[in-house]
Amino acid sequence: MSVLEMKVPSPGESITEVEIATWLVKDGDYVEKDQPIAEVDSDKATLELPAEESGVITLKAEEGDVVQVGQVVCLIDMDAARPEGASAAPAAEAPKQEEAPKAAEPAKQEAPKPAAPTPAPQTYATGAPSPAAKKILDEKGIEAGQVSGSGRDGRITKTDAELAAVPALGGSPSTATGARTTTTTKLSVLRRKIASRLVAVKNETAMLTTFNEVDMSEIFRLRKLYKEEFGQKHGVGLGFMSFFTKAVTRALQMYPDVNASIDGDFKINYDFCDISIAVSGPKGLMVPVLRNAENMSFAGVEANIKDLATKVRDGKITVDEMTGGTFTITNGGTFGSMMSTPIINPPQSAILGMHNIIQRPVAVDGQVVIRPMMYVAMSYDHRIIDGKESVGFLVAVKEGIDNPVEILMGGDERKGLGL
Repeated sequence: MSVLEMKVPSPGESITEVEIATWLVKDGDYVEKDQPIAEVDSDKATLELPAEESGVITLKAEEGDVVQVGQVVCLIDMDAARPEGASAAPAAEAPKQEEAPKAAEPAKQEAPKPAAPTPAPQTYATGAPSPAAKKILDEKGIEAGQVSGSGRDGRITKTDAELAAVPALGGSPSTATGARTTTTTKLSVLRRKIASRLVAVKNETAMLTTFNEVDMSEIFRLRKLYKEEFGQKHGVGLGFMSFFTKAVTRALQMYPDVNASIDGDFKINYDFCDISIAVSGPKGLMVPVLRNAENMSFAGVEANIKDLATKVRDGKITVDEMTGGTFTITNGGTFGSMMSTPIINPPQSAILGMHNIIQRPVAVDGQVVIRPMMYVAMSYDHRIIDGKESVGFLVAVKEGIDNPVEILMGGDERKGLGL
């Protein structure tokens, strides 16, 4: 018998263990080569585990188990024949479906039989309250005979007594005896890793946040004027993220200490801008990276963000596509957030938080006008970024958003958009 031992492959560098999130097959199932048989969670992503060969599978790990990279998680009997009974099973059930209507009549006749034990008048417990129920009934002056018992053999339970007591007080049962269940679920490896990293950031960095606001009027105008033409030419929509990404890469080049990380007693500066974009997926918030975003056009940024976001939501994002960013942009405004203090994504030293856009009255040239305004927040590690750099950086981002044509497009909006 030829049996293949399937081992956990390495999802990426520095990952030593994964968690079996979901088995997509059952023990004893016949699987085809390359068929997804499980979803595994690492501390960075959720990946599918495909069958390496065809055959009958024997599972060696359970859902929720944490297994080491290289550990055997299942066996595949490659000599097992592909089952032929699958197609025959429905045919065998066909005659039973024809007999079903005839069997339905006796079922109706037998229906009253289960109801017989409900009254159970001969049982001593029928109508008798439990000690807890008796205490409630005595306190409220309610006779046991006025209460219908739902317990075993018709016994009056504490819940029955509470339901009877609430109307006597003029309340409603729903306000006093609502559902009080709890559910305990183990956190995934990814969620546990996120939790530990966030706590580490709070404990190990000198994190500060500075705020500003940006006027989205010009971006609204450009999108309204060129969105359709932009989409027809480039095959992607003209969104807000391309403007913010371009504004951020410009500001990072102006303030290189923001585009840096700290390693012990050393500061590492990067001459490239790898921008992590926070994307909400089924497994939580993930941050795929735009490599060398400083060299991308508006269309390039939009196309890459669309591609990466699709991979996140489909669970096909790779570890390599989520590592190595130098700065992060997160947009809580898509969920309605007005203002927040985003947490740094280590080992990066800063993160920009976008928020929702609100029509607000602002003063422009001595006049009060209504403009679409957004609060922006930048959290940074004060160990290597001083207040001057952090505030200057955020002001530079504001300049790019307030005046995108002059600052981000060189004065030519059509050329800047690649039209």
